[in-house]
Amino acid sequence: MREDLEITPELVIPADELVYRFSRSGGPGGQHVNKLETRVEIVFNIPSSRVLDENQKKLLRERLRSRLDAGGSLRVVSQRHRSQRANTLDAREKLKRLLAGALKERKKRVPTRPTATAMKKRLEEKRRRSAIKKLRGKDFDD
Repeated sequence: MREDLEITPELVIPADELVYRFSRSGGPGGQHVNKLETRVEIVFNIPSSRVLDENQKKLLRERLRSRLDAGGSLRVVSQRHRSQRANTLDAREKLKRLLAGALKERKKRVPTRPTATAMKKRLEEKRRRSAIKKLRGKDFDD
């Protein structure tokens, strides 16, 4: 599975920028688990990437900081399936979703104001509460 990874139509990560590591998967599985290297780890070194511009690298560093190691590499692991191929496809899909999500343009929040009715209701409720609290006092000669 040494092929380029398309994140978006405009952004394709070349195969030589992805490092694949295979190891034995943990968990149940008996003999199968002990003799086959089905666990897949894909490492993508963000700082040394040639296809990402500085702005994209900065975005990835900010938005994926909890998933990056000290060198700025992003690691994605899959060991859900019994076959190496299925785990490789799964890990590639995870990496694609992570990068696409982090690079997606965030919508700017448009601040809204409370409606006139909402403000009127709020003030009416405050007056009602105030009246209730006034009745709690010891002096009733207001």
